[in-house]
Amino acid sequence: MNQDPDKGKVTAGLRGAGWNPARMDRPFRTTPYALRTADAQRTLGLLYSQSGHEKTVVCLMHPREFIGTPYLVPDVLDAGCAAWVQAPRAIGTDLRLEHEAALLDVAAGMAHLRQLGFTRIVLLGNSGGAGLYAFYTQQSLRAPASRITRTPGGRPVKLAEADMPAPDDLVFVSPHPGQGQLLLNGIDPSVTDENDPFSVDPSLDPFDAANGFVPAPASSRYSPEFVAAYRAAQHARVERLDARAHAMLAERARARQQLKSGDGSKATRQRAAHTQISLLWRTDADLRCWDLSLDPSDREAGTLWGRDPYASNYGSVGFARMITPESWLSTWSGISSNASFAKCGAEVTLPSFVIEYTGDQAAFPSDMDAIYTCLGTSAKRRERVRGNHHGQPLAAGEESGQVLAGRLLQEWLHAPSK
Repeated sequence: MNQDPDKGKVTAGLRGAGWNPARMDRPFRTTPYALRTADAQRTLGLLYSQSGHEKTVVCLMHPREFIGTPYLVPDVLDAGCAAWVQAPRAIGTDLRLEHEAALLDVAAGMAHLRQLGFTRIVLLGNSGGAGLYAFYTQQSLRAPASRITRTPGGRPVKLAEADMPAPDDLVFVSPHPGQGQLLLNGIDPSVTDENDPFSVDPSLDPFDAANGFVPAPASSRYSPEFVAAYRAAQHARVERLDARAHAMLAERARARQQLKSGDGSKATRQRAAHTQISLLWRTDADLRCWDLSLDPSDREAGTLWGRDPYASNYGSVGFARMITPESWLSTWSGISSNASFAKCGAEVTLPSFVIEYTGDQAAFPSDMDAIYTCLGTSAKRRERVRGNHHGQPLAAGEESGQVLAGRLLQEWLHAPSK
């Protein structure tokens, strides 16, 4: 069968994130648990074990994706630990994902694992799971009265009343700075009209040869002046999207207030119930993905979505493609989201281990520097492994970065002290 050679380069979402079945060829047991969260929602967890007597459990979770077979589970089991793989309440959609509510999913899993008798709980945040677990750790270590009470969109969230057991230590594998920061770095600022996916300011177009773009696999070359203007324009676009989201929420809030005041008209009831759903185009345009001289690493030109910038910018795939005002502000806004290392890292005072892949096209060396530096613990370690975003080999015949990362993880789990 003829295959597109670029398809193997796509690592967004769950592509390449599952384990190799050959590495799980020995007996193990899987126990599912359906849990109820503090806000009466449901979440599912899968507990993997070999002996059934493990005292350490390693947790893996992503805020909006679910894969039941993460590639590091075999290494966790071989280290003599159990693995907890949890599903979020918002699987495969950005419409309802508010990270503050997702913390209640994590909390339900943590409380359940303590009840099962595990004496050490390690949170292993991979990719977007890293920001989720950093945020959870921040909130779990705070006194309940100091926890966040509302989402960035204003929705009440009862973190203060929830049982939020703190983890014992954390591992971050190929973490990005947070989903909002990821999008802030990748959003295309040349959009001039949010209602027109083809609108463009030529002076900011990252895929215009006049600005330095060259199709992959060659590297583009953007001038320092263009990069500075581009970054400022990205921030400005996110500011505009934040303002739009707040305006949408304010409109609904006014209608709800009118409804409470006795205006029961059909129009008022419609506006009070309506949640606006937006399509957000052109979100995959981080200059570093195309200009390999920016934040240099072992990566190839292209993004997690591949080498065709039009497919992920204009197609149905791409980050934050369909959003509500609430999900935008809580998850995808690099300005408003609380789920970022920049906002949480200083309060992550527990032992932490950062494993980065040197060919990652989502988390770059400067991002790793910032993440590691911001962690508020002195008991921290950082290692670099060759591999792409999910640890797949960068060259034919090379040992998988997943295997190398697994060995490092086992070292961390076996260390008598941090």
